[in-house]
Amino acid sequence: MRYFIELSYNGKAYHGWQNQPEDVSVQEVIEKALSTLLKKDVSIMGAGRTDTGVHAIQMFAHFDTPNLINTDNLVYKLNSFLPKDVAIYKVFRVKDDAHARFNATSRTYLYRIALKKNVFAFDSSYYIRQGLDIDKMNEASKILFTYKDFQCFSKRNTDVKTYYCNVMKAQWTFENSELHFEIKADRFLRNMVRAIVGTMVNVGLGKIKVEDVHTIIQSKNREEAGFSVPAHGLYLTKIEYPNDIKIDE
Repeated sequence: MRYFIELSYNGKAYHGWQNQPEDVSVQEVIEKALSTLLKKDVSIMGAGRTDTGVHAIQMFAHFDTPNLINTDNLVYKLNSFLPKDVAIYKVFRVKDDAHARFNATSRTYLYRIALKKNVFAFDSSYYIRQGLDIDKMNEASKILFTYKDFQCFSKRNTDVKTYYCNVMKAQWTFENSELHFEIKADRFLRNMVRAIVGTMVNVGLGKIKVEDVHTIIQSKNREEAGFSVPAHGLYLTKIEYPNDIKIDE
């Protein structure tokens, strides 16, 4: 039987979601807790692979077990076992072929830029001292809707078969002395959001023109795009799935 886990985590102390040979990952601490509670080795598959230091307000993963489980009790016990920077919200049964990664229809990320120095937000948003032109950044963001191939924003030497992504939303807004960038797509490439944000920041600073974004995307060259903004300002905020994957118990 297959179960989904809905969770969140503060990524500051972790080397990303996925298991690492010598570093602690979010996947590792959850697998250890599940294995202890279910008294068997449990592997989980996440909906994505967030990088070192990236946070998740909503993340999903799945695992298999031969026995029916009391999901409410498991949620309570997992939260007791896990560290304070990982929280489990739900565990629910899904169809046996449901997949946390491949069945996701969209993912949404948020990037936070602090516009003034804030001693309580330095490790949760990226502080930029210079003024940013949000109008030009939004104009440049709309260009993303006209393309599918985003190789220029991807890390090199990745194992993907295609660099095609369908961007559904890309917008900058002001929120309480911060500039927030929200982007939604059916899939994301490694480092894609942070590279897009870095490129849009260069537009906002006047280092490149809005129309230059066309040339950057068409180049398919990561060196043409902007810098990769720091991980601590990035949040995975929402993952959507078809309604029919869940089994009502």
